[in-house]
Amino acid sequence: QVQLVESGGGLVQAGGSLRLSCAASGKIFSIDAMGWYRQAPGKQRELVAAISSGGSTNYQDSVKGRFTISRDNAKNTVLLQMNSLNPEDTAVYYCAVGISTRGPWRYWGQGTQVTVSS
Repeated sequence: QVQLVESGGGLVQAGGSLRLSCAASGKIFSIDAMGWYRQAPGKQRELVAAISSGGSTNYQDSVKGRFTISRDNAKNTVLLQMNSLNPEDTAVYYCAVGISTRGPWRYWGQGTQVTVSS
């Protein structure tokens, strides 16, 4: 089985920072892109940031300049450093892993709650 284990969520004051981590384990023969999605109450799940196997990144406009996605291929881990958090960032954050170029997201984490107080 393949598991994506997320950590780092929690409660933080507006303007603060959190660092999310997602470690993939199990029989994954190759990993292409890795990313983070989030879903706020009453809203659709949306892409926050993604990083390709080569290190290219994409960010949702609302988090550009505040969030940084990175990966450690040796550890099959993707990180999301979140700075200057605001209440609009409150959501459940989900790690996602793709196994082929431009393919659909194959694996998902259980989600970790991020709550930003005002």
